[in-house]
Amino acid sequence: MLAAVCHGAKDLRIETLDESALAPDEVRVAIAYGGICGSDMHYFHRGAVGDFALREPMILGHEISGRVVECGSAVRGIAPGMKAALDPSRGCRTCRYCKAGRSNLCANMRFLGSAGRYPHVQGGFCERLVLRQDQVIPVAPDTDLLALSVAEPLSVGLHAVNRAGSLVGKRVIVTGSGPIGLLTARAAIFAGAAEVVSTDIEDAALRVASEGVGVTDTVNVRTDPDGLQRFVDDDLAFDVAFEASGSADALRSLFRIVRRGGRIVQLGMLPPGEVSLPINLLQAREIDLVGAFRAHDEFALAVQLIISGTIDVSSILSGTYPLADAVSAFEHAGDRSMVVKLHLEIAP
Repeated sequence: MLAAVCHGAKDLRIETLDESALAPDEVRVAIAYGGICGSDMHYFHRGAVGDFALREPMILGHEISGRVVECGSAVRGIAPGMKAALDPSRGCRTCRYCKAGRSNLCANMRFLGSAGRYPHVQGGFCERLVLRQDQVIPVAPDTDLLALSVAEPLSVGLHAVNRAGSLVGKRVIVTGSGPIGLLTARAAIFAGAAEVVSTDIEDAALRVASEGVGVTDTVNVRTDPDGLQRFVDDDLAFDVAFEASGSADALRSLFRIVRRGGRIVQLGMLPPGEVSLPINLLQAREIDLVGAFRAHDEFALAVQLIISGTIDVSSILSGTYPLADAVSAFEHAGDRSMVVKLHLEIAP
């Protein structure tokens, strides 16, 4: 099979690889679409994401959808030919975190296209892939597989919202209007937020936030660096902030515009190393700072929200490239003035 394999910074190759054997509880799927995630871009541009650095060649990709090709002897309820949502998370199912419903924290997690463990977990930008049966969610034959491939990033936004607590009637800000920030803003609206403000440094991204996602206000923090000052007043401060840009400056800016007793949820991956924070503000204002990492049960919810039309993800879809042109896709995916999310079209 063909696969997009990253060997290091700026070294992405289309290679022919052997397929994996199929265990009794596993399913072989043909990948239809794969969304290029920010983490994929980090691997492509610098050979690492956060603290996870490439130590061997790795197939990229984890935002995928496809069709069932073959089922192991112990698989039930799934049959060849079915369209399916594909969950990139493969928790161990036996540790205390998995048993407590927090499999995203599993110490033995095998997450597609991740260099967080060695040998690395190979990803989904390939023609065929073997997954455990619980990672495969069959969907109706008329399901749009391109939209369905957005289930994983939507689940990240839904998980961040769960980490925030109830948003009903709350005032919310989301820093960063890339795919995760946009989907988190949409998840916050779905969760009942009364007001959602999005920030970014690109007007194009903010137009998607306003026109496609439906946020109530936007701020371009590059062209209007004082644009957040109006929220410093305690009566206008936010109840909850989601930091989705992966910028330490953005994170620090939130401590003065989140109300006393409010909460900041960090879901953008910050660069490696120490980050200075205004701890005195965190303490004196009793602000909760919590992390949000990947997702758990939210993946199945994301699938249902997409296939039911409850959440329309079409506004973030910027185009597709064939697998053979993956390098061009990655080079264009970083143009945020033109692109929100690009996909590899593998076997539509």
